[in-house]
Amino acid sequence: MQRLQTLTRAIIVAAAFFGAGAVAPAGLPVIGVERAEAAVASRIEVQGTTRIENSTVESYLTIRPGRQYGPADIDESLKALFATGLFEDVSISQQGSTLVVRVVENPIVNRISFEGNKRISDEALQGAVRTTERSVLTRAKVQSDVQNILEAYRRSGRYRASVEPKIISRDNNRVDLVFEINEGDKTGVERITFIGNKNFSDGRLQDVIRTRETGLLGWLRTTDSYDPDRLNADQELLRQFYYRHGYADFRIVSAVADLDREENVFYVTFTVEEGEQYTFGEIGVETSLSAVDPEELRRKILTDTGDTYDSLDVEKTLEAMTLEVSRQGYAFAEVRPRANRDYENRTISITYFIEEGPRAYVERINIRGNDRTREYVIRREFDLAEGDAFNRVLLDRAERRLRNLQFFKDVRITTERGSAPDRVIINVDVTEQPTGEVSFGVGYSTADGVIGDITIQEKNFLGRGQFVRIKVGAGEDTNTYEFSFTEPYFLGRRISLSLDAYQRSYDANDFRNYDEEQTGGGFSFGLPLIEDDLRLNLFYNISNRDVSLDNATLTDTSISAAIRAGLGETLTSAPGYSLVYNTLDNNFNPREGFYAKFDQQFAGLGGDSQYIRTTFDARAYRELYPDWDLTGIVRVGGGHIFSIGNDLRVQDQFQLRSDWLRGFQPQGIGPRDRLTDDALGGRLYTYASAEARFPFPYIPKELGLTGAVFTDIGSLWDVEPAIEDCVVTPATCGVPGLAGDTVASNGFDPRGSVGVGIQWVSPFGPIRADFAWAYLKENVDKTEVFRLSGGTRF
Repeated sequence: MQRLQTLTRAIIVAAAFFGAGAVAPAGLPVIGVERAEAAVASRIEVQGTTRIENSTVESYLTIRPGRQYGPADIDESLKALFATGLFEDVSISQQGSTLVVRVVENPIVNRISFEGNKRISDEALQGAVRTTERSVLTRAKVQSDVQNILEAYRRSGRYRASVEPKIISRDNNRVDLVFEINEGDKTGVERITFIGNKNFSDGRLQDVIRTRETGLLGWLRTTDSYDPDRLNADQELLRQFYYRHGYADFRIVSAVADLDREENVFYVTFTVEEGEQYTFGEIGVETSLSAVDPEELRRKILTDTGDTYDSLDVEKTLEAMTLEVSRQGYAFAEVRPRANRDYENRTISITYFIEEGPRAYVERINIRGNDRTREYVIRREFDLAEGDAFNRVLLDRAERRLRNLQFFKDVRITTERGSAPDRVIINVDVTEQPTGEVSFGVGYSTADGVIGDITIQEKNFLGRGQFVRIKVGAGEDTNTYEFSFTEPYFLGRRISLSLDAYQRSYDANDFRNYDEEQTGGGFSFGLPLIEDDLRLNLFYNISNRDVSLDNATLTDTSISAAIRAGLGETLTSAPGYSLVYNTLDNNFNPREGFYAKFDQQFAGLGGDSQYIRTTFDARAYRELYPDWDLTGIVRVGGGHIFSIGNDLRVQDQFQLRSDWLRGFQPQGIGPRDRLTDDALGGRLYTYASAEARFPFPYIPKELGLTGAVFTDIGSLWDVEPAIEDCVVTPATCGVPGLAGDTVASNGFDPRGSVGVGIQWVSPFGPIRADFAWAYLKENVDKTEVFRLSGGTRF
């Protein structure tokens, strides 16, 4: 057996040896037992060049005149010349003692154009291709450009797009490159399915992700097409949603998008494992730093025992503790949460442990991908800079802030080792997205009729992170002109500066028997007090209000003497402040969180009005039954105004707003002139409401129909004494009129209503219809059963 193996190896070696010699190229020495002679070229001749110098071609050769060369040298020279991308074809041969190198140069691109593209602009496609004008054309680059164009169309939801490159020859070895594009139909998402979800319905989870199903509103949006980047982002949104609702064991098993090529649609399927819902157990603070008092850090804790586990509260607690310890002089301190799960009782106990971390410094922060946004706009969102102590928690915080700016489609922050073991390089990669918007608004209300507006706004003005908005509106009885500008980092600090100017005019209608025009403006400064949840705004407003009547009604005693006493122009100069607390999960369609605003204005810094106005509004949202997408809302509010100099006018006082008390007309409750039936307003108001919102069962969610049941209660009372005197004896306010009996409904008399509402997210925006019945009312009140309102941005 051993002799047979030896014989077999000998036969294989001999076959390989003689086979190599048999296939050697003609004209070259055959490698045999003895070493063959190598060829020698006395000179090198380059043929076929027009633009490129012969010396340039020779520089890429590994063969030199007078030196021996073999097949390996020819092969390496050919590879080097092709690798330059300058040549379409290259051949090397020997003619006598001369080595001849024949080349065919690649043409130069004279012009690049796109034909057939409508959905993606030429500018966007030029950014996708690698070939540029006046560059060398190569087949590899053209093929790569075709794939890049197809990828751009796939990301816009068109998987049937095709691209055919055409090359048109010009003189002097120049060509025009034309990409003929057939965009094809839009490849929509036919259905989104969730498998494994028990605690949240498919409809509720579809509200969490950004991808939408193709339906009636598909022509208004682009998120109903398949985008792999969006699908990855949707997975992260689902994780955050479950982690915030206590499902710490949640995981996504798979996220698959299946393409039906015949129907040109995608079927997206998320397979999930929810796990159990946890609550917070015991919360503790420990530290290895002797100078840090754990009890002082407890006031930074947002995770309370017994509350539903929320990963965002843990993250915010880490940030708050890290900043507090840094202020105490421990720049390298690390705060680590140590979780202990009790699977039986479904609790997670957390101990926040503070210790000295490794001494590492930020060597450099690289910003990449910001073609439009200024670099300092990105850097100012970081709480650390080059040379500072490196801290991972602050890095995660910066990434969240950058995402919240909504300037970027994607934000990715990575780290790498610097020039030394204690140096860290931070890489920030961003993908920009459009931030400008030209929108049209259409609205309707039973008080003001049809209202339309045009708005131009830019959230990242000139790439400086500034907000600019111009709005022009008109309606049956109203005209508005508004301008606003916001600098979020005034003087390089986390203080916002806002400027605004406006002009609004209101004509007399069924609810107001006088014309009113307001022209004004102001500025404000916003300062964060507790992270991003609580903000203090300091503002100053100045406005001129002109109240007038038609000439035919100037002396009409059917109009209250108090209203006629307030005719003319009034200049109001009012500094003030507001405190805003906001923990809503979504400002446009909240389901969880709390919002509260306390506002005070002090009119009297010049001008004609002197008063102090105080208002308060608070709203709490909570998902009552997540599987049904049932959300509960509780709202309370109130206000008080009193004069500190001149008497208040009717127009200074509070009037009933339509969102305070449904079932009553605007200006439908409160003090009223008993003779003329005119609303006079009041110095005090309060309201409270409770509402439950839900989607209609068995109706496709795509239609955008939701329902609500609600109850409201409130009151408006306490008219200004000078206004009451004017009503009783008009001569005291210098206007003609009949002596009145008294002011009706001037006391605190609660009004109440119950009702149902229907909201439709239509192609023209959200439209809401409310049916309300007043069960607590006064005889002089003005009630209404039906109210229609709505507005949009599209």
